[in-house]
Amino acid sequence: MRILHTSDWHLGRSFHRVNMLGAQSAFIDHLVAVVRERGVQAVVVSGDVYDRAVPALAAVELFDDALHRLADLGVPTVMISGNHDSARRLGVGAGLIGRAGIHLRTAPTACGTPVVLTDAHGEVAFYGLPYLEPALVKDEFGVEKAGHEAVLAAAMDRVRADLAGRLPGTRSVVLAHAFVTGGRPSDSERDITVGGVASVPAGVFDGADYVALGHLHGSQPLTERVRYSGSPLPYSFSEAAHRKSMWLLDLDGDGSVTAERVDCPVPRPLARIRGRLEELLADPALTRHEEAWVEATLTDPVRPAEPMARLTERFPHTLSLVFDPERAPEASGMSYARRLAGRSDRQIAEDFVAHVRGTGPDDRERAVLQDAFDAVRADDAVREVAR
Repeated sequence: MRILHTSDWHLGRSFHRVNMLGAQSAFIDHLVAVVRERGVQAVVVSGDVYDRAVPALAAVELFDDALHRLADLGVPTVMISGNHDSARRLGVGAGLIGRAGIHLRTAPTACGTPVVLTDAHGEVAFYGLPYLEPALVKDEFGVEKAGHEAVLAAAMDRVRADLAGRLPGTRSVVLAHAFVTGGRPSDSERDITVGGVASVPAGVFDGADYVALGHLHGSQPLTERVRYSGSPLPYSFSEAAHRKSMWLLDLDGDGSVTAERVDCPVPRPLARIRGRLEELLADPALTRHEEAWVEATLTDPVRPAEPMARLTERFPHTLSLVFDPERAPEASGMSYARRLAGRSDRQIAEDFVAHVRGTGPDDRERAVLQDAFDAVRADDAVREVAR
């Protein structure tokens, strides 16, 4: 069976201040063309279809167009919800849409109920594991402590139990939206840390012939059978070195997998340049970046006059300007944003405790802080659904 694995469309998301809807539409055109021209027999989309729980109308219209075009090709599609999606909203009408061959899997209760497709070698069971917020689904899966590994392990137990009751030789594909150990993150993914732990081991998914992952935006294989497709478009400058692509997979009759990367359209290349302003404006080696989306880091000891206006004369698509002076000021003079850069909410809170009383939190206090942040995120997820 030939399968196309994609994820993290983030329909409706912009790149800095650039509207990406046109580029997202071009990606959908490309996706449909690949399905039609490469003999794809099933499409899997591993979460974060939208960028927010309540997407803009234009994003919903693009999603609707994509569904109609895939259904018109007669190629079954299996989709799960990600941590950016509202699972309940994405799943509205799933039963009716399923009749057209578009299978939305957004409910944790359905983890062990596959979409079963057939090819010349027999059946292939596709199990959809939507993003599982541990605090919200731990009771459903009967786990004592909310954690990513615990709930995913319980969900996979249901998958393996169902698979064990099927015909011998039934192959399996698992869709999951999670941060799996060994994956390389970027700056554009939303933090899903629970209890201080963000990632789960790949061994959680043992027993599946292929695991189609979503969440991390870089296309990457963790093993031959466990892969991230990554996002089809860049959503931060930390993705400047990414090769945006999808995985075209051949699942053989014995469950073996061969994979080919299919590149996605590039709306505009990304470039990160660094140096003093005058050097950046004059360096001939930077000519290749003049039509790219640019993040410029200026190292001038003193902030130059009108840096953005001068940069955009040579690099008209400069979107981000960062200052990192060669003679940096003392730490006490650092900007608030620079002091917080790269730090998690919990680390910031622990630093605040240390600043106020002179010593940082102990283990018990750290646990209290982490529980508070976990509760806030779970509450945010509930509020998004209720909007």
